[in-house]
Amino acid sequence: MNEDCLFFPALYRLVDREAATGRAANDRELRQLTQWCTLCGLCPCPKIRNEVIRAKSAYVHQRGMPFGHRLLADVQRFGQMGAVAPMLFNEAMLTGPLGRIVKRLAGIHPERRFPRVPKVSFFAWARRKGLCRIPGQHHGVAYFAGCTAGYLFPEVARAAVTVLQCNRTPVYVPNQQCCGMPTLVEGDWPATRRRVQANLDDLLAVRRMGHDLVCSCPTCGFLMKVLLKEGAYHSDAYQQSVGAGANEIKIPEGGAEGQFLHLNKALYGKMLQDDGLFHDLDPLDRISLSGGLLDVGEYLLNLLDKQRLNVRFDPLESRMAYFTPCHQREQKVGNPYARLLALIPGLIVEQVGGTMDCCGMGGSLGFKKAFHASSVALGTRLVAKITACDPQAVITDCLSCRLQLQHLTSYAVFHPLEILARACKGAP
Repeated sequence: MNEDCLFFPALYRLVDREAATGRAANDRELRQLTQWCTLCGLCPCPKIRNEVIRAKSAYVHQRGMPFGHRLLADVQRFGQMGAVAPMLFNEAMLTGPLGRIVKRLAGIHPERRFPRVPKVSFFAWARRKGLCRIPGQHHGVAYFAGCTAGYLFPEVARAAVTVLQCNRTPVYVPNQQCCGMPTLVEGDWPATRRRVQANLDDLLAVRRMGHDLVCSCPTCGFLMKVLLKEGAYHSDAYQQSVGAGANEIKIPEGGAEGQFLHLNKALYGKMLQDDGLFHDLDPLDRISLSGGLLDVGEYLLNLLDKQRLNVRFDPLESRMAYFTPCHQREQKVGNPYARLLALIPGLIVEQVGGTMDCCGMGGSLGFKKAFHASSVALGTRLVAKITACDPQAVITDCLSCRLQLQHLTSYAVFHPLEILARACKGAP
């Protein structure tokens, strides 16, 4: 675990010191401990991860959030600000003295570069294309782009639309807020809860209209499919909905509808509580969104398995390395893009990285001056594996990984949807 996680080695050192000397961790050391968690999802115990987030939130509630942390945490606001005057914003933040001042005030490492804000965000493009109008009777998909693809990497979100439309799937871009993960990592709980509740309301309304829900960002998917659902099956509301007896807890089992593991409430009731990070939100809504949201790769693979996927791809003569990011792996959906990319003639894709490999970016954490060296150290092993493949480009689903690999290597980095869109016959 030492090679892939900063939190647990630091925790063990504090525990060992207390056992050896009796000196407990002080407030500064505990505060520092929370800064080592990147919320990668690889933690063997969700309760520890959740307590770290609660501790961060308590610190922010008591002492406020530093300017730099607030700037980095709110990707949605950062993107919206840049979209007002993108050329001026890029000139100021990327090359001008204002950018250097902001980095210094915000505690951002001088070697880190802000992503360039595009001339047209994906959401503005989607409005121009009529994708934000509520669809009528035609069954289609509601696409949750996320704020990183929506405001900073619109080419990824446009590629998602292209691939879906090449499969004759109507695409609707509903009202959406940032998924909440960037603010959650920094301990801004009020902003996180507000945005998660807004997304619950808007996305479930679309689902009730009969449209499928998809997303292309593994971090958004991890929050809405994993973190949001934690503990919801243990809630009284869910137990009542499935007809659990007075001394019974029913837990879904095996993926088949109506199949349950039956537990004795007297024995397990105190352990199995709805005490996840989002326990104060409606548990049935949380379960509905979590169960109804698919990664675009999952959705396309379902079409392939039903022999409904358009597999007419133009050849792409290239050799690429593919890294499956932490938040995609933690959704337990397998590796749908590996099968999909294998359909493209001429494309050779070599998968790199194991189940515990992490790029080390941790979203906004990698930008921080205090975390930069650790971020680079965490990503070094993955970069060595990529370099050993000697690819022409790198593929990864995660845009945070994309930023890190662009920082640490000279390779072009793409989302798998960009590669699929490029190969789709007849696509623009």
